[in-house]
Amino acid sequence: MTAAETMLRALRDRREGYALTQPFYTSADFHRVELDHLFHQEWMFAGHDCEVANPGDYFTLVVGDYPLIVTRDKAGQLHAHHNTCRHRGSQLCDAPRGSVKRFVCPYHQWSYDPDGSLVRAKAMNLQPFDPKEFSLRPAHIESVGGYIFVSVAADPPDFAPFRDMVESYFTPFDLANAKVAFEDRIEENGNWKLVLENNRECYHCAGSHPELCRTFPEAPSFMRTTNNQGEGVIEQFWKAVEAEGLPSRFRIAESGQYRVSRIPLMNHARSYTMSGEPAVARRMGRVPDRELGSLMFFHFPTTWNHFLGDMVISFRVLPLGPHKTELVTKWLVNRDAVEGVDYDLKTMTEVWVATNAEDAELVARNQRGINSPAYEPGPYSLDYEDGVIQFIDWYARLMEARIGGGTGRLKSVA
Repeated sequence: MTAAETMLRALRDRREGYALTQPFYTSADFHRVELDHLFHQEWMFAGHDCEVANPGDYFTLVVGDYPLIVTRDKAGQLHAHHNTCRHRGSQLCDAPRGSVKRFVCPYHQWSYDPDGSLVRAKAMNLQPFDPKEFSLRPAHIESVGGYIFVSVAADPPDFAPFRDMVESYFTPFDLANAKVAFEDRIEENGNWKLVLENNRECYHCAGSHPELCRTFPEAPSFMRTTNNQGEGVIEQFWKAVEAEGLPSRFRIAESGQYRVSRIPLMNHARSYTMSGEPAVARRMGRVPDRELGSLMFFHFPTTWNHFLGDMVISFRVLPLGPHKTELVTKWLVNRDAVEGVDYDLKTMTEVWVATNAEDAELVARNQRGINSPAYEPGPYSLDYEDGVIQFIDWYARLMEARIGGGTGRLKSVA
């Protein structure tokens, strides 16, 4: 039986409302199946438009087996290129980001414009050679509301339903005119699903996150993954904020892959800071200066996000192996905000820097425990771990459909 067949059987036999069995968190063979059927087939959050604001700007990332370059050409068009030279395959870019006039291979100096076209290939004039045949290989790229997504699939899912759902929620923050003020990179010692599961619940928050719990409401009603979230106080909150021109109401894709919803913060807090006060004097886009809570957005399997009046915090999850995951967190602010004048980095970042470190330790402990032969899946809390159940259900449905021959693609709804 192949690894894919073994996984398919395990998915069909899984006990709903319980954690997955051990191989889903430990097996290199299962990890290989996830790369082939999930990470190499779906849209992955890559970064932000403002990171490649000018022609020649670029950043790099690795999606499973595929190193990629995201860049902007002279005409202002975004591109995603495979980070491998068309001569003998050397990696073009090692730096996480930069700006170039041309990409030059350090091995034999083949040179490419940011649009991927080959413009110079040394000593290739003695044989028939058409540079147009040796442009960098493209990957798919899309952008919505300042968020860049890439896909290495031959035929990725339709991006339009996702764009239609989230664009109006993102637009007021004007992320095209933002900048990354700070970036935090962590290699977590745990399977990527453990990182997502940990994020999708606040069952652990009171005992683990004293900094975050100053402002973030741990009440499970705010973490619901159904429209039941709209009962009582949060319904009034949505109406008040939407009256300011900011879409806030809960929406989730039918597949469960992506969701947007605004929640109020605790104790009249206005940002994720130790005091609850804004960390940045200049507001994001056209967001009004008042209590707006946090617009929460996620897109499985690679990102969760918090949109606040003074900053936007994005989180990118990418697997580095069956037991290791990269988490990249970025704090975006108004591009005209000046460090030391409009914001202080420590004040702006300390809550989530601490929370990320605490979560990394929780994930590592979770992985160590699951590695034990004594591990058996336990039940989720229907109250506090509703979000984890929703994530695992999405994952199981998609993987079962993909391995079993279906597309695993479902349309989105309000």
